[in-house]
Amino acid sequence: MPDLATFADTAMSPAELRGFLHGLPAVDQVGAEERAARLATRSIKKAAKAYAIDLAISMVDLTTLEGADTPGKVRALCAKAAHPDPADASVPKVAAVCVYSDLVGEAVRALDGTGIGVASVATAFPSGRAPLDAKLADTRRAIDDGATEIDMVIDRGAFLAGDLGKVYDEIVAVKAECGDVHLKVILETGELVTYDNVRRASWLAMLAGADFIKTSTGKVSPAATLPVTLVMLEAVRDFRAATGRQVGVKPAGGIRTTKDAIKYLVLVNETAGPDWLTPDWFRLGASSLLNDLLMQRRKLTTGVYGGPDYFTMD
Repeated sequence: MPDLATFADTAMSPAELRGFLHGLPAVDQVGAEERAARLATRSIKKAAKAYAIDLAISMVDLTTLEGADTPGKVRALCAKAAHPDPADASVPKVAAVCVYSDLVGEAVRALDGTGIGVASVATAFPSGRAPLDAKLADTRRAIDDGATEIDMVIDRGAFLAGDLGKVYDEIVAVKAECGDVHLKVILETGELVTYDNVRRASWLAMLAGADFIKTSTGKVSPAATLPVTLVMLEAVRDFRAATGRQVGVKPAGGIRTTKDAIKYLVLVNETAGPDWLTPDWFRLGASSLLNDLLMQRRKLTTGVYGGPDYFTMD
């Protein structure tokens, strides 16, 4: 592991950044995929499964990011976030609702008093292709309207072209604009080509000040995968060991079933450790996942399997 002491509390030059990131150990692709596959086969018994389902619900960033989104749809989503199953008050609320920046105010009003966060995608989501001043303006608008979390997306073109300094500087600038508002940095791992690039992008984002690193926008395939998330979890684990600062992880896109969610929770526990098994440090970006979690929860608690028509689609 390269020595971080040189870079502590100082801005990194492009040459230092490149040298550091390319000095990181290479990812063993076969080993990462085999370990992720092996952990995915872990059997979870009934009591542990009930706990895992409630934990997964509490980690959901309930998301709508469509061009056809309306204020009414956002209000309905917020009602579901606060009371996922109106027939069962014991169901935990979700961690946050994630919307486009122009709908942040609607979400803030709908969630007032619930303690649920409002996350806004910003910085030219999902492409990341816009001038920095436009990205900062997008971020500032969302925060002014009440967003408690910003999900920014990196410029993958700059990253893949080797302009690591530009990506780093943009994250630093957006983090400065965020202040105390949490910044999640979306790597769009489906476009980064290799696990080595995923590791480098993870470290780059953390060195630049990210509070969370996130796999995907959900607009590119593949989105979240277990091996990619494994690489990111190893990165946050090693980053905390080297710097003392803990950074969260958010896989997003393609996580649709309770079985999928539990695989990710096992991966977190076995890779980064139980310190990350909380909504403060691990999130699941999803829309359809919540309904499956609710169906499986009802089956465990009542013995009756409720179909998807028992729960709202939004």
